[in-house]
Amino acid sequence: MSVYEKHSFMQELRTFSVFFMRYVRTRLYSFFAQFEKLKDVIVDLLYKRRGKYTRPFLHIVMTVIAFVGITLGPLILQKVNAGDRVPDELPSGVLSSATDSSQAMTTVQGREVVQYRGGEVITHEVKNGETVESIARLYNLKPTTILWLNKLNEKKPLIKPGQQLKILPVDGVLHKVKKGETIYTIAKLYGLEDTQAQGVVDYPFNTFTNDETFALSVGQDLVIPDGMMPAGDLLPPSSVASVLTPNAGSVSPTGSFVWPASGRITQDFRFYHKGTDIANRSGGNVLAADSGKVIVAGWIDNAGYGNRIIIDHGNGYSTLYAHLALIQVQVGQTVRRGDIIGQMGSTGRSTGTHLHFEIRRGGVHESPLSYLK
Repeated sequence: MSVYEKHSFMQELRTFSVFFMRYVRTRLYSFFAQFEKLKDVIVDLLYKRRGKYTRPFLHIVMTVIAFVGITLGPLILQKVNAGDRVPDELPSGVLSSATDSSQAMTTVQGREVVQYRGGEVITHEVKNGETVESIARLYNLKPTTILWLNKLNEKKPLIKPGQQLKILPVDGVLHKVKKGETIYTIAKLYGLEDTQAQGVVDYPFNTFTNDETFALSVGQDLVIPDGMMPAGDLLPPSSVASVLTPNAGSVSPTGSFVWPASGRITQDFRFYHKGTDIANRSGGNVLAADSGKVIVAGWIDNAGYGNRIIIDHGNGYSTLYAHLALIQVQVGQTVRRGDIIGQMGSTGRSTGTHLHFEIRRGGVHESPLSYLK
């Protein structure tokens, strides 16, 4: 195509474009003009005879709404509820005195969790083939939540058919309130920041003696959503020996104390540390420092001492042996000085295998090194 032909083509194209735009604009103007006239006629007619057309108009509108609701309503509801379905009944194996087995969704710290009935702790009876992981999935919980509440060992969580396990309604920790504790101190204990303590308050089934100050009563149970058990606060697989040291019968204290364990002293008596720590990486036997009666044996309060034994020597003195891996005596029995009462360990708030040993005189802590022979 020559330059002249190209120029001629472009001229024709521009002329056509201008003509087409004018045509479209004219036709649209004509259409809207006719539409406006028709609209004026209809509006004028409706205005003059508005009473006559009101009923048919309303019938038509309601018919359209009903049609849309019937045809599209089920589809909309199905999509909305697709992610929010909950089982019709509690999983099998759940034991409870409550007759209502329905579940409800509750929002805790911005996320929806399954709540069983009134948010109470329920009991699950272990069946053949079940594991902690499978039971946790059954209740939409993390395995650690079940381990912590039932004081199971985290590395070797041994359970058996027929065993009763307590189940929290949400992931977290169940805490029994002690004297002087507040929402903030409890939240901090389980790894939550001050701002996250609000989650403990917001949990709908926690109660307070004062809803304005969130005061707590000693001994009440408090659920800590998303709380984490402090390191070292889980019981070992077996804290009580299968074979115990025999009861010593009638005993009398000697008034002097032998070393309760072999090892090296890693921490002595201080105003903030009420005993002596004897460490030994290999562990080893823990001995009764003097003859007496066992008055405490176990992990009785889930506190920092871990597995501990307390012996009352009957002469105003008592001794405490803490962080034990194994307990080989029971409450009520008597032991002689030098009897094996347990094995050194690292339970409770402990950073390594050692024995925390205390001597108390009339309930007052004394420096053990002043007495040990």
